[in-house]
Parts: sequence; structure tokens; C-alpha cells
Amino acid sequence: MASIISKYISQRMSVLDLKKELSRLRSEYNRLTGRNLFIYAADFNKGKQGIDVSLMQDDFYMIQDILRESDKKQIDIYLETPGGSGESAEEIARFLHSKFEEVNFVIAGEAKSAGTILAMCANNIYMCSTGSLGPIDAQVRVGRSTISAYDYKTWVDERREEAAKKGKLNPFDALLISQISPGEIYGIMNSLQFAQDLVEEWLPKYKFKDWITTETRGLPVTQEMKEKRAKQISEKLCNHMDWHTHGRSLKIEDLNAELRIENIDDNPTLANIVYRIKTVIRLIFDTSTDFKLYFWEDCELARSANVASTPFNKPAAQNDVKSIEVVEFGVPCPKCGKEHKIKGYPNLSSADIRRLHLQVNPLVKDNDLLVCDTPGCGFTIDLKPIKNMFENQFKKRVTLK
Repeated sequence: MASIISKYISQRMSVLDLKKELSRLRSEYNRLTGRNLFIYAADFNKGKQGIDVSLMQDDFYMIQDILRESDKKQIDIYLETPGGSGESAEEIARFLHSKFEEVNFVIAGEAKSAGTILAMCANNIYMCSTGSLGPIDAQVRVGRSTISAYDYKTWVDERREEAAKKGKLNPFDALLISQISPGEIYGIMNSLQFAQDLVEEWLPKYKFKDWITTETRGLPVTQEMKEKRAKQISEKLCNHMDWHTHGRSLKIEDLNAELRIENIDDNPTLANIVYRIKTVIRLIFDTSTDFKLYFWEDCELARSANVASTPFNKPAAQNDVKSIEVVEFGVPCPKCGKEHKIKGYPNLSSADIRRLHLQVNPLVKDNDLLVCDTPGCGFTIDLKPIKNMFENQFKKRVTLK
């Protein structure tokens, strides 16, 4: 049986086709589960290229704007994020629970750090074998480095104990300690405590809300038991000594005993849909400049990265008084790697471009699609994300040719 990704690649789908497929899969998920899926995903690979794909306040504003008029009572959030702002995760969680009676999270890829914090506000968590959460200790900026708040606090505590025992520190540690202000130390401790406090507040309130009896002995579950379990989980998620790295992947088996996570793989039909959603999202990111996706009902939004370009003024045709703006850039074919040269003309229509006899790439069609002409390739490249990016940049309508 062919893999999911190979099936999609063999169809040579454009980004536009892939987004239509993602919407179709979202509808299939809704029909099968009777629930309503919202997709929020960020591209980890573009994050490694210097683009900020982290969970931030702008994401809260976007999610709030998309969902604020919804009349649904329940929502499932498909979540993929490398993490980011814990404060933004808190804003999103509070909005979701003020708007919906039930909030669930679907984890088929990675939802790390602030993404894990956000998932802890769920009434139910659904995970695939490929899904992973991560440690929730805050990442803080110290000097030129971003490090784990837990590691930093542990190191400071160890130096404090050493000084208390020996009456002094070695010169190297003493030099480092002298460069740390009390405000920095308190800020780091507060960042670490903030994540734990959210988890300890949300788990009893939402995830454990309907826990009535214990699984093994059938004893009544008290509020005190819920709070104790929440504290154990928050400490486990914050404890770097258990996980060793902030990027460690925590799977179903690492957390299921404490959280009772629903395994999507137990339902093969549902699992097939969710794995396809995950694959299509990856293909959209790999074949476009998009680095964030927001899909909900009739709303399909994306954030796109800038493409390197060289704007210049082209001498005007004899009958035109003003100079003509041109943007030139290259677009590599995701399938064969050939780079196609494209020109963008702000405030000119296709008819204007033909009338002025301006240079064009004949492979670019009026629907902003380019079909690669490499023999045996024929991959269709959707140029709309790039066009949207230039129109946002220039605040003008741009025609790609």
C-alpha cells in the first residue's frame, strides 16, 4: 500500500488544490465525529530558517476574530506549534472556554512548550502515535542565549548551595553570578511558576471535570484528588531532569496514565483522516511561502513569508509618462528544483502588460498558476501566496507574469 504522502505527490496538486483537500478533510472529520474542527498549524521548518512561527499574541487576535461569531457549542482544535508565548496560550484558552462549552485538542504532529500549555486546557485530548507534547518550562533570554528557565534556576540554586557549604564560589561561577541581577532571577522563577499555575488551574477545571470515580478501585474522585493529580502533572512537565531537553517529545504512553488521552489510532477511519490532514498541511508548507494556517468552515487564512525580490524601475514605453515598477524573483519547483523567473507589476493589469509589451514568463497563467516545463515534471505552482505577500507589501494590486 502506497504511503499517504506519495499518493498526494503523485497527483501533482497545486497549493490551491491542497487547500481545497484540507477543507474537504476537515469536513470529513466533522461528519465522522459530529464535532467541529478548527485547524491551527505552524511550519517548524520555516522556523529553522529564521521566520518567527511561534505562538504569539497575533495568533490570539486571529483566532478570536475567526471564531467570535461562531454559534457552535463545541470545538476541536487541530494544533501544531513549536511553542511560544505562555501568555498568548492563556489568552487563547480563556477565549475558547468563554465561547464554547467543550474544547478539545487533536495532536497529530508536535505541540510543544506553550502548545502543550494550551492543550492542558482541553476537556479531551486526542493524539495519534505521531503526535507529541513537550516540557512546559519557559524559555528565557539570558545574554545572547535562550535557555530553559528550569535549567537556569537549577544552576543558580546549586551555586547558592555551594556558596553556603564552602563559603565561596570558584572564580568562574562567581563571575557568572555577578552578572545576574536579582530581577532576572525573579523573572525566571516567575516564568517557570506561571506555566505550572496554568496547568494546575486548568486540569481540574476542564480535563478532570467529569472524572467521577477512580479507574482501579471505583472510589469517588474528590476536588482534592483532582488538584493533587494536576500538581503532579505540572511538576512532571516542568521537570527538565526527567526529560533532559526542552525539545523532548512526550508521547501518549508518557502521559496517558495521568491524563487519560484518547488514542486516535484506535479508530482507523478517523486516524486515516487525521493523518491525511497532517500530511496535506506539510505539503502546503513545503510547496508555498505559507508558515501558518488557520482553517474554519468558510474561512481559510494563511500567513506567508517574504520572498527575496529586487524591485526596480523599468523605462516607460514611449506613450507612458510614468516609470513602471517591476518586482523580479525566483520560484523553485518543489518537485524538480528548477528555478522559474517571475515578474510582478504593481498597479498594472494583464491587458496593460500586453499593451506595453512588457517582459513576461509564458508559463504564468492569468489564474496565478505556473506549470513547470521541465520534461517529465509538470508540477503546478500556486503563486497566489507570493502575490498576496507583495500586495500587502506594496499596498497595491500586483499582477504576476
